[in-house]
This record gives sequence, structure tokens and C-alpha cells, in this order.
Amino acid sequence: MPKPTTTTPPLWEVQRARLDAYSKAKVNFDLERRAEYTADNGWRIDDYETELPAEQPGPPAAHGSWQAGQTILRNYTFPPSDLITGIFVPDTPLENRTMVLRGQFLFFTFWFGVRIGGVTDETRTLPDGSQEQVWGYNYYTLEGHFERGQIEFTIHKNLTSGRVVFRIHAYSQVGRIRNPFYWLGFKLFGRMLQRRFAHESLKRLREQVVEMLETGATATRASDVARSVPAGALRQ
Repeated sequence: MPKPTTTTPPLWEVQRARLDAYSKAKVNFDLERRAEYTADNGWRIDDYETELPAEQPGPPAAHGSWQAGQTILRNYTFPPSDLITGIFVPDTPLENRTMVLRGQFLFFTFWFGVRIGGVTDETRTLPDGSQEQVWGYNYYTLEGHFERGQIEFTIHKNLTSGRVVFRIHAYSQVGRIRNPFYWLGFKLFGRMLQRRFAHESLKRLREQVVEMLETGATATRASDVARSVPAGALRQ
């Protein structure tokens, strides 16, 4: 007699209570004072970038490097999964998305909330007069996060040269951490983990873009990605 099959629910359904709670949470810093968030005022300013496979000059190609990068950003599959997993309701419009980030370090698991603060989709004129097509988004930290600040992920294509670049820009500061043990741990390892997140995200996005181009994969919806729950995803 065949054994009954069981279906593992997607991670966003398992974490529905956390998603609902963070959807009501407030941003944990003052958005009106963003002009003051500089290195001189004690904020960390980070900029990273990596080259993606170039395209022919002109608008982004269908199923090309720029479009593949956009798909990967939208589905949030590029962060290192052993460090950060993004959990969100997949069919929610990107501009309205609240995410629960599950952070893992050593034998600890942490839960944080972030919210999309803006989506960029525009053509920009560069200092040399050429233009680039830019797509991406940023998200803000919410109450309860160990940090406060914003991180932005963008894909750029130079329409004259065909160069395609993935960039990360962030400003951040240590937030309020009530637990003294967690405060010490973040003080010792937080900066290292920030840099690891950025460098591995650059590497992983490039690898995923190359894989999409080599296999001819087309755009995958976030809802399709969310149906596949990685091993260990149900640990709480």
C-alpha cells in the first residue's frame, strides 16, 4: 500500500505570524533625517559592485544579463542562505513588501523585519553624457532590528557600452539591543557579517545570472521560488 505523501508548506506560510507582526512595525530610524546619515555623523556608508556579463549596446535585452539580475533581485535569492533568508508573501507587489529576515550565525537564529522603501526603474544620464538603465529597490530596518538604516540593490546597464553592473549601497548604525549578550556579539561580529553579506551577495547574484544565461532560464515569479523550502527552513 503506497505511503501517503506530505507536502512541506512554503516558508512564508510557516512564518505567517511573524510576517503579520512586522507588517505593523515601524521603521526604527527617522526617515526625515536621511541627509544627516553620513560617516561624519557616525553612520557606516558602504558601496559595493560587481560586473555582470555585458550585453550589446542599446536597451536591456530580453532574457539578457540585466533582466536576469532584475529577476534575481525581485525574488531575493542572492543573499547567502546560510547567513540570511528573506521570507515574504510572494504575490505581494514589490513596492508593498515587508520581509522577515532570518539571520543565522554560529548556533544562533535571529529574526528581523525590513520593509521595501522604494523601487527604482529609470534611465539616468551619466557625467560623460551616456545613459544607463537602472532597476532596483531599497529596504528599511524595522523595530527590533539589531541595526538601523537602509540598503539598496540596483542593476545598471550602460546603453552605450553594454556594460552591466550590480551595486549595493547602504547606510547603517548599530540599533538598540537590549540583550547584553547579543549586544556584545553584534559589537564583535556585526561588521564582519555585514561585509560577508555584501561580498557573498555580489558573488551569488553574478553566479545566478550566469546560470540563467547558460541554461536559457526565463523569469521566475517569486511565488514559484517560494514553493521550494530549503532544508532546515522550518527550524524556529
